[in-house]
Amino acid sequence: MTAPRLGKARRVQGKTLVFRDTAVDDAEFILGLRTDEVKSRHLSRTSGALADQQAWLAAYAQRDGEAYFVIETLAGDKLGTVRLYDARVIDGQSSFCWGSWILSDAAPSSAAIESALMVYAYALDTLGFTNAHFQVNLANERVCAFHERFGAQRVSQDDVEIEYTLANAAIREAMKRYARFLPDPLKVSI
Repeated sequence: MTAPRLGKARRVQGKTLVFRDTAVDDAEFILGLRTDEVKSRHLSRTSGALADQQAWLAAYAQRDGEAYFVIETLAGDKLGTVRLYDARVIDGQSSFCWGSWILSDAAPSSAAIESALMVYAYALDTLGFTNAHFQVNLANERVCAFHERFGAQRVSQDDVEIEYTLANAAIREAMKRYARFLPDPLKVSI
């Protein structure tokens, strides 16, 4: 078995949020999130140079195998980012990883749950994945609790990170439990 292709979409529209494929023009916004002391304390370090972020986004635009979105309101106000990557088969099931999930202070309180549900709906219903895997910084207790409420299972842990898997049944249950945050189906423009 091979994992489905992890493809980009121009736009994924949820109930109140939109995922828009990143562009080089988003570099300043993304850099602002990634270098914010509070928001980035649990993320991998990034260069503070705008030119480096622009170069990374230009290279991303040429790569396959990942999708990096700016999270926006329906009106186009930028609220955050999220990235899907690392398609693989784990125990016979197709799985994708997601991260680089940062929401600005301007994001409404429902943006976290809606954006997480949008990630799962896009990955499962559009791309054809069955499961998810991801890592969370051990000190990021709020995000660990968030994922565990969705049914994520700890697979391993070291001094820095916890490795999680999230099975299809748990994802589907979470999508049913929180259905009020997600349209059925998502509107996806490739």
